[in-house]
Amino acid sequence: MKVAVVGATGMVGQVMLKVLAERNFPVTELIPVASEKSVGKKITFNHKTYSIVGLETAVNMQPDIALFSAGGETSLTWAPKFAAVGTYVIDNSSAWRMDDTKKLIVPEINATSLTKNDKIIANPNCSTIQLVMALKPLHDKFSVKRVIVSTYQSITGTGVKAVKQLENEYANKKDEMAYPYPIHKNALPHCDVFLDNDYTKEEMKLTHETKKILGDENVFVSATAVRIPVVGGHSEAVNIEFEKDFDLNEIKTTLKDFPGITLQDNPAVNSYPMPIYAEGKNDVFIGRIRKDHSHPKAINMWIVADNLRKGAATNTIQIAEYLIKNILS
Repeated sequence: MKVAVVGATGMVGQVMLKVLAERNFPVTELIPVASEKSVGKKITFNHKTYSIVGLETAVNMQPDIALFSAGGETSLTWAPKFAAVGTYVIDNSSAWRMDDTKKLIVPEINATSLTKNDKIIANPNCSTIQLVMALKPLHDKFSVKRVIVSTYQSITGTGVKAVKQLENEYANKKDEMAYPYPIHKNALPHCDVFLDNDYTKEEMKLTHETKKILGDENVFVSATAVRIPVVGGHSEAVNIEFEKDFDLNEIKTTLKDFPGITLQDNPAVNSYPMPIYAEGKNDVFIGRIRKDHSHPKAINMWIVADNLRKGAATNTIQIAEYLIKNILS
Protein backbone atom coordinates (compact mmCIF):
# COMPACT_ATOMS: atom_id res chain seq x y z
CA MET A 1 0.00 0.00 0.00
CA LYS A 2 1.66 3.18 -1.27
CA VAL A 3 0.46 6.11 0.86
CA ALA A 4 1.11 9.81 0.29
CA VAL A 5 0.68 12.28 3.15
CA VAL A 6 0.28 15.71 1.57
CA GLY A 7 1.14 18.37 4.12
CA ALA A 8 3.38 15.98 6.05
CA THR A 9 5.23 18.76 7.90
CA GLY A 10 2.07 20.51 9.11
CA MET A 11 0.27 20.06 12.41
CA VAL A 12 -2.38 17.64 11.07
CA GLY A 13 0.12 15.90 8.80
CA GLN A 14 2.34 15.12 11.77
CA VAL A 15 -0.61 13.64 13.65
CA MET A 16 -1.56 11.61 10.56
CA LEU A 17 1.86 9.98 10.58
CA LYS A 18 1.49 9.23 14.30
CA VAL A 19 -1.99 7.72 13.85
CA LEU A 20 -0.89 5.65 10.81
CA ALA A 21 1.82 4.11 13.00
CA GLU A 22 -0.44 3.61 16.03
CA ARG A 23 -3.12 1.84 13.99
CA ASN A 24 -0.61 -0.35 12.11
CA PHE A 25 -1.90 0.97 8.81
CA PRO A 26 -0.48 -1.24 6.03
CA VAL A 27 1.99 1.26 4.58
CA THR A 28 4.51 -0.47 2.34
CA GLU A 29 5.81 2.82 0.91
CA LEU A 30 5.32 6.22 2.51
CA ILE A 31 5.42 9.33 0.32
CA PRO A 32 5.71 12.43 2.53
CA VAL A 33 4.73 15.50 0.52
CA ALA A 34 5.13 19.19 1.39
CA SER A 35 5.79 22.57 -0.19
CA GLU A 36 8.88 23.21 -2.27
CA LYS A 37 10.75 24.80 0.66
CA SER A 38 10.55 21.47 2.54
CA VAL A 39 11.53 19.19 -0.36
CA GLY A 40 14.58 17.10 0.52
CA LYS A 41 14.11 17.38 4.26
CA LYS A 42 13.99 14.09 6.18
CA ILE A 43 11.23 12.68 8.35
CA THR A 44 11.08 9.44 10.32
CA PHE A 45 8.15 7.04 10.16
CA ASN A 46 8.11 3.58 11.74
CA HIS A 47 11.87 3.70 12.34
CA LYS A 48 12.59 4.49 8.67
CA THR A 49 13.81 7.76 7.21
CA TYR A 50 12.04 9.30 4.23
CA SER A 51 12.79 12.34 2.08
CA ILE A 52 10.02 14.85 1.52
CA VAL A 53 9.00 15.25 -2.11
CA GLY A 54 7.00 17.82 -4.02
CA LEU A 55 3.48 17.39 -5.37
CA GLU A 56 4.48 16.71 -8.98
CA THR A 57 6.87 13.96 -7.92
CA ALA A 58 4.21 12.44 -5.67
CA VAL A 59 1.65 12.30 -8.48
CA ASN A 60 4.19 10.57 -10.74
CA MET A 61 4.73 7.95 -8.01
CA GLN A 62 1.01 7.00 -8.32
CA PRO A 63 0.17 6.31 -4.66
CA ASP A 64 -2.80 4.08 -3.84
CA ILE A 65 -4.10 6.60 -1.29
CA ALA A 66 -3.25 10.26 -0.69
CA LEU A 67 -4.15 11.85 2.65
CA PHE A 68 -4.39 15.60 2.09
CA SER A 69 -3.97 18.28 4.74
CA ALA A 70 -2.45 21.16 2.81
CA GLY A 71 -5.22 23.75 2.45
CA GLY A 72 -8.07 24.31 0.05
CA GLU A 73 -6.15 25.81 -2.86
CA THR A 74 -3.69 22.92 -2.92
CA SER A 75 -6.55 20.43 -2.80
CA LEU A 76 -8.51 22.08 -5.60
CA THR A 77 -5.45 22.05 -7.86
CA TRP A 78 -3.84 18.74 -6.98
CA ALA A 79 -6.52 16.32 -5.78
CA PRO A 80 -7.86 15.88 -9.36
CA LYS A 81 -4.32 15.23 -10.61
CA PHE A 82 -3.84 12.43 -8.08
CA ALA A 83 -7.31 11.05 -8.86
CA ALA A 84 -6.45 11.04 -12.57
CA VAL A 85 -3.61 8.54 -11.97
CA GLY A 86 -5.91 6.26 -9.93
CA THR A 87 -5.16 7.53 -6.41
CA TYR A 88 -7.92 7.72 -3.80
CA VAL A 89 -7.68 11.18 -2.25
CA ILE A 90 -9.04 11.86 1.24
CA ASP A 91 -9.03 15.61 1.74
CA ASN A 92 -9.05 17.52 5.03
CA SER A 93 -9.69 20.97 3.60
CA SER A 94 -13.07 22.58 2.92
CA ALA A 95 -12.44 22.46 -0.85
CA TRP A 96 -14.72 19.53 -1.70
CA ARG A 97 -17.06 19.21 1.29
CA MET A 98 -20.10 20.86 -0.22
CA ASP A 99 -19.45 19.67 -3.79
CA ASP A 100 -22.53 17.67 -4.79
CA THR A 101 -20.35 15.16 -6.64
CA LYS A 102 -18.18 14.36 -3.59
CA LYS A 103 -19.00 12.33 -0.47
CA LEU A 104 -18.54 13.91 2.97
CA ILE A 105 -17.63 11.02 5.24
CA VAL A 106 -17.59 10.15 8.92
CA PRO A 107 -16.94 6.38 8.80
CA GLU A 108 -19.23 5.42 11.71
CA ILE A 109 -22.08 7.25 9.97
CA ASN A 110 -21.89 6.99 6.18
CA ALA A 111 -18.78 5.13 4.94
CA THR A 112 -21.03 2.51 3.32
CA SER A 113 -22.03 5.12 0.72
CA LEU A 114 -18.50 5.00 -0.76
CA THR A 115 -17.89 3.22 -4.07
CA LYS A 116 -14.81 2.51 -6.17
CA ASN A 117 -15.67 5.60 -8.25
CA ASP A 118 -15.23 7.99 -5.31
CA LYS A 119 -11.67 9.06 -6.04
CA ILE A 120 -11.89 12.32 -4.07
CA ILE A 121 -13.46 11.99 -0.62
CA ALA A 122 -14.02 14.92 1.72
CA ASN A 123 -13.24 14.84 5.43
CA PRO A 124 -15.64 17.09 7.38
CA ASN A 125 -14.76 20.07 9.51
CA CYS A 126 -13.39 19.11 12.93
CA SER A 127 -16.21 20.69 14.94
CA THR A 128 -18.81 19.10 12.63
CA ILE A 129 -17.40 15.58 13.09
CA GLN A 130 -17.81 15.50 16.86
CA LEU A 131 -21.28 17.06 16.59
CA VAL A 132 -22.64 14.56 14.05
CA MET A 133 -21.15 11.63 15.98
CA ALA A 134 -23.57 12.57 18.77
CA LEU A 135 -26.47 13.51 16.48
CA LYS A 136 -26.51 10.45 14.22
CA PRO A 137 -27.66 7.74 16.70
CA LEU A 138 -30.11 10.17 18.31
CA HIS A 139 -31.50 11.28 14.95
CA ASP A 140 -32.10 7.67 13.92
CA LYS A 141 -34.12 7.03 17.08
CA PHE A 142 -35.79 10.31 18.02
CA SER A 143 -35.59 12.51 14.85
CA VAL A 144 -33.50 15.60 15.51
CA LYS A 145 -35.42 18.74 14.64
CA ARG A 146 -33.17 21.61 15.71
CA VAL A 147 -29.65 22.00 17.09
CA ILE A 148 -28.16 25.04 18.81
CA VAL A 149 -24.42 24.67 19.29
CA SER A 150 -21.77 26.90 20.84
CA THR A 151 -18.19 25.78 20.27
CA TYR A 152 -15.11 26.37 22.42
CA GLN A 153 -12.36 25.62 19.93
CA SER A 154 -8.69 24.85 20.42
CA ILE A 155 -6.09 27.13 18.89
CA THR A 156 -4.60 24.06 17.18
CA GLY A 157 -7.52 24.29 14.75
CA THR A 158 -5.87 27.46 13.42
CA GLY A 159 -2.44 25.87 13.18
CA VAL A 160 1.16 26.33 14.25
CA LYS A 161 1.01 30.12 13.99
CA ALA A 162 -1.75 30.25 16.64
CA VAL A 163 0.12 27.94 18.99
CA LYS A 164 3.14 30.20 18.60
CA GLN A 165 1.01 33.28 19.36
CA LEU A 166 -0.20 31.76 22.64
CA GLU A 167 3.32 30.70 23.62
CA ASN A 168 4.59 34.21 22.90
CA GLU A 169 1.82 35.72 24.99
CA TYR A 170 2.66 33.41 27.89
CA ALA A 171 6.24 34.67 27.62
CA ASN A 172 5.11 38.32 27.26
CA LYS A 173 6.81 38.42 23.87
CA LYS A 174 5.60 40.47 20.87
CA ASP A 175 5.61 38.67 17.52
CA GLU A 176 3.43 37.82 14.52
CA MET A 177 -0.19 37.09 15.49
CA ALA A 178 -2.61 34.52 14.08
CA TYR A 179 -5.62 36.35 15.51
CA PRO A 180 -6.69 40.02 15.49
CA TYR A 181 -6.53 40.06 19.32
CA PRO A 182 -4.60 38.31 22.10
CA ILE A 183 -5.84 34.76 22.77
CA HIS A 184 -4.26 34.30 26.23
CA LYS A 185 -6.90 34.99 28.92
CA ASN A 186 -9.40 35.65 26.15
CA ALA A 187 -12.24 34.12 24.10
CA LEU A 188 -12.67 35.18 20.48
CA PRO A 189 -16.18 34.74 18.98
CA HIS A 190 -14.48 34.66 15.59
CA CYS A 191 -13.52 31.36 13.92
CA ASP A 192 -12.68 31.79 10.23
CA VAL A 193 -13.97 34.77 8.23
CA PHE A 194 -17.26 36.61 8.64
CA LEU A 195 -19.82 36.09 5.87
CA ASP A 196 -22.55 38.36 4.49
CA ASN A 197 -25.09 36.92 6.97
CA ASP A 198 -22.81 37.91 9.92
CA TYR A 199 -22.10 34.26 10.75
CA THR A 200 -18.54 33.03 10.35
CA LYS A 201 -17.55 30.43 7.78
CA GLU A 202 -16.92 27.97 10.63
CA GLU A 203 -20.46 28.47 11.94
CA MET A 204 -22.00 27.87 8.53
CA LYS A 205 -19.85 24.75 8.03
CA LEU A 206 -21.58 23.30 11.09
CA THR A 207 -24.95 24.10 9.53
CA HIS A 208 -24.35 22.86 5.99
CA GLU A 209 -22.07 19.87 6.66
CA THR A 210 -24.35 18.42 9.34
CA LYS A 211 -27.27 18.32 6.90
CA LYS A 212 -25.14 16.66 4.22
CA ILE A 213 -23.63 13.99 6.51
CA LEU A 214 -26.98 13.11 8.09
CA GLY A 215 -28.64 13.24 4.66
CA ASP A 216 -31.47 15.37 6.00
CA GLU A 217 -32.13 19.00 5.02
CA ASN A 218 -34.76 19.24 7.77
CA VAL A 219 -32.20 19.19 10.59
CA PHE A 220 -31.75 22.86 11.46
CA VAL A 221 -28.46 23.95 13.03
CA SER A 222 -27.60 27.35 14.49
CA ALA A 223 -23.99 27.81 15.63
CA THR A 224 -21.74 30.24 17.47
CA ALA A 225 -18.04 29.36 17.18
CA VAL A 226 -15.55 30.64 19.75
CA ARG A 227 -11.77 30.29 19.89
CA ILE A 228 -10.29 29.79 23.37
CA PRO A 229 -6.69 29.43 24.67
CA VAL A 230 -6.79 25.63 24.83
CA VAL A 231 -4.57 23.10 23.05
CA GLY A 232 -6.16 19.68 23.70
CA GLY A 233 -9.35 19.73 21.66
CA HIS A 234 -12.67 21.33 20.78
CA SER A 235 -15.63 21.50 23.17
CA GLU A 236 -19.28 22.07 22.26
CA ALA A 237 -22.32 23.01 24.32
CA VAL A 238 -25.24 21.54 22.38
CA ASN A 239 -29.02 21.87 22.71
CA ILE A 240 -30.96 19.29 20.69
CA GLU A 241 -34.70 19.42 20.04
CA PHE A 242 -36.39 16.19 18.93
CA GLU A 243 -39.57 15.39 17.03
CA LYS A 244 -40.30 12.39 19.25
CA ASP A 245 -40.61 11.90 22.99
CA PHE A 246 -37.59 10.37 24.70
CA ASP A 247 -36.38 8.86 27.93
CA LEU A 248 -33.12 10.32 29.23
CA ASN A 249 -31.69 6.89 30.09
CA GLU A 250 -32.44 5.75 26.55
CA ILE A 251 -30.59 8.80 25.21
CA LYS A 252 -27.54 7.85 27.28
CA THR A 253 -27.69 4.17 26.28
CA THR A 254 -28.07 5.10 22.61
CA LEU A 255 -24.97 7.29 22.74
CA LYS A 256 -22.95 4.79 24.79
CA ASP A 257 -23.64 2.01 22.28
CA PHE A 258 -22.53 4.04 19.24
CA PRO A 259 -18.99 3.20 18.02
CA GLY A 260 -16.44 5.91 18.64
CA ILE A 261 -18.31 7.54 21.53
CA THR A 262 -17.23 7.44 25.17
CA LEU A 263 -19.81 8.52 27.73
CA GLN A 264 -18.40 10.56 30.62
CA ASP A 265 -21.53 11.55 32.44
CA ASN A 266 -21.45 11.35 36.22
CA PRO A 267 -21.62 14.84 37.73
CA ALA A 268 -21.81 13.36 41.24
CA VAL A 269 -18.12 12.48 40.99
CA ASN A 270 -17.18 15.37 38.68
CA SER A 271 -16.98 13.10 35.64
CA TYR A 272 -17.48 15.05 32.41
CA PRO A 273 -15.53 15.56 29.17
CA MET A 274 -12.66 18.05 29.02
CA PRO A 275 -10.02 18.83 26.37
CA ILE A 276 -7.28 18.00 28.87
CA TYR A 277 -8.70 14.45 28.98
CA ALA A 278 -9.53 14.09 25.26
CA GLU A 279 -6.12 15.17 23.98
CA GLY A 280 -4.34 12.33 22.21
CA LYS A 281 -7.43 10.11 22.12
CA ASN A 282 -9.53 9.12 19.11
CA ASP A 283 -13.03 8.93 20.63
CA VAL A 284 -15.69 11.61 20.95
CA PHE A 285 -16.51 12.22 24.63
CA ILE A 286 -20.03 13.16 25.71
CA GLY A 287 -21.38 14.21 29.09
CA ARG A 288 -23.49 16.72 31.05
CA ILE A 289 -26.55 15.10 29.41
CA ARG A 290 -29.72 16.59 30.88
CA LYS A 291 -33.26 17.54 29.96
CA ASP A 292 -33.84 21.10 28.82
CA HIS A 293 -36.22 22.34 31.51
CA SER A 294 -37.46 25.05 29.11
CA HIS A 295 -38.57 22.60 26.40
CA PRO A 296 -40.31 19.19 26.78
CA LYS A 297 -38.58 17.59 23.77
CA ALA A 298 -35.05 18.95 24.13
CA ILE A 299 -31.81 18.06 25.88
CA ASN A 300 -28.47 19.69 26.59
CA MET A 301 -25.10 17.98 26.34
CA TRP A 302 -21.37 18.70 26.29
CA ILE A 303 -19.19 17.17 23.55
CA VAL A 304 -15.37 17.13 23.47
CA ALA A 305 -12.90 15.64 20.99
CA ASP A 306 -9.26 16.06 20.01
CA ASN A 307 -9.66 18.15 16.86
CA LEU A 308 -6.35 16.98 15.41
CA ARG A 309 -7.36 13.32 15.84
CA LYS A 310 -11.04 12.43 15.35
CA GLY A 311 -11.55 15.94 14.02
CA ALA A 312 -8.92 15.44 11.31
CA ALA A 313 -6.20 12.75 11.17
CA THR A 314 -8.02 9.80 12.75
CA ASN A 315 -11.21 10.31 10.75
CA THR A 316 -9.15 10.54 7.54
CA ILE A 317 -7.30 7.32 8.30
CA GLN A 318 -10.52 5.53 9.28
CA ILE A 319 -11.84 6.41 5.80
CA ALA A 320 -8.66 4.96 4.28
CA GLU A 321 -9.08 1.80 6.38
CA TYR A 322 -12.62 1.42 5.05
CA LEU A 323 -11.35 1.79 1.47
CA ILE A 324 -8.73 -0.91 2.00
CA LYS A 325 -11.15 -3.36 3.58
CA ASN A 326 -14.15 -2.82 1.32
CA ILE A 327 -13.07 -1.29 -1.97
CA LEU A 328 -9.37 -1.86 -2.63
CA SER A 329 -9.27 -5.47 -1.44
